[in-house]
Amino acid sequence: MELNPLPVDSLVGAFLLAFPALFSIVNPIGGALIFDGVMGGRSIAERRRLANKIAFYALLVLLVSLWLGSYVLNFFGVSLGALRIAGGLVVAVRAWGLLMEPEVHEDRKASAAEPAQDADDVAFFPLTMPLTTGPGTIAVAIALASQRPASGPSTIGFFGGVSAAAACIALAIWVCYRWSDRVHAVLGKGGARVMSRLVAFLLLCVGVQIMVTGVIGVARLIR
Repeated sequence: MELNPLPVDSLVGAFLLAFPALFSIVNPIGGALIFDGVMGGRSIAERRRLANKIAFYALLVLLVSLWLGSYVLNFFGVSLGALRIAGGLVVAVRAWGLLMEPEVHEDRKASAAEPAQDADDVAFFPLTMPLTTGPGTIAVAIALASQRPASGPSTIGFFGGVSAAAACIALAIWVCYRWSDRVHAVLGKGGARVMSRLVAFLLLCVGVQIMVTGVIGVARLIR
């Protein structure tokens, strides 16, 4: 009998698995501080218009990664067990980096997200990718998708739960970016980094759990 504290075959269980992991890697609060810094020369109306677009684009990136990522890898012959082990390792490594040196992660995002001042639309690049939902977020989403049930009606509950988590993340991005000046005033970089470390620990636990599930699945195939 497999003891899994995350019943991912249900909508609620899948949501509880996906939301803390996605929130930690996306970090809407930390992203809002960077957004507020690089958008300092733009009007309030323009910044809020960009926040609307970024939240929408981030939702699309998350949904595509969650729905299709693991199936694409399966198409190339990667087994579900191997995908879970590799995905869990990726999540754990990313979480460890966020836990130990969140300032390095945020500084890298800030340097990559400097938009050209004469650009007509910078909402997707670089403000959505890589500022908000970069390669690390996509890797975590694919790793989460590897936790899907192998088949049956329970997959509907799973994808419903992770999709709801993605929608909540997009909503958090919209709120934090739209009022990024207030987020900056309330928390500042120090407060955001404390919160980043707390949620990074949750992400580390999720990564280890995904790896354990993958190892159990591979071990059953070897028997």
